[in-house]
Amino acid sequence: MTRSHRAIQLPFACLLFTLVAVSPIAASPADAGILDFLKSATGHSSDTAAAPAPVQQPDASTDPDDASLGEMPLPAPKPVVADASDSAAPTVEWAAKHLYCVEYARIRSGLQIFGDAKYWWGKAADMYARAAQPVADAVMVFAGSKRIRHGHVAVVTAVLGPREIKVDHANWQNRGEIDLNMPVLDVSKGNDWSQVRVWDPKTSQYGARVYAISGFIERTTPVTRGS
Repeated sequence: MTRSHRAIQLPFACLLFTLVAVSPIAASPADAGILDFLKSATGHSSDTAAAPAPVQQPDASTDPDDASLGEMPLPAPKPVVADASDSAAPTVEWAAKHLYCVEYARIRSGLQIFGDAKYWWGKAADMYARAAQPVADAVMVFAGSKRIRHGHVAVVTAVLGPREIKVDHANWQNRGEIDLNMPVLDVSKGNDWSQVRVWDPKTSQYGARVYAISGFIERTTPVTRGS
């Protein structure tokens, strides 16, 4: 090869190398996969994805037909559930030891009254609010009599009507038991709850005897003396 031929080929080779270097090279499928992996790994992307537009919920106030079509279901009304103590059946339970009515009533009500049950009404005058009509959670005070010489106390659990309530009480049968959800019926002439008949769990009906009631001591904050 002559010197002139070498001189011509060298510039031509340089020009060809320059064109190849600056020309775009199509990436192979394998290279494209690596590039995609690197983009995802670094968290960068050349494409900016548009955020999806928020879905507009139908307004029931402006389109009342939505509810009827089932597209805008309205919340179902809450069922009316009666107080469990209203419908609970009378039951008898037994404690680990013999329970007296005053012990049980004091535990259940929180009333800090001591002594025989027949004295609770008088002692409560300067300590707690008293009522002539039954109130839920109040303590009903039985006056002393030949039948119940020391009186009796029971906790009102439900007021079923103007003449019927339910109570929980202990030792009504003189066996230290706990009688739960026991109905009590007002049999006074003036519906003033001065006389009642009490449910007999042994016969599953109201007892024949009538008992005198002093009143109801409410389970509230103690009242101030003289108020």
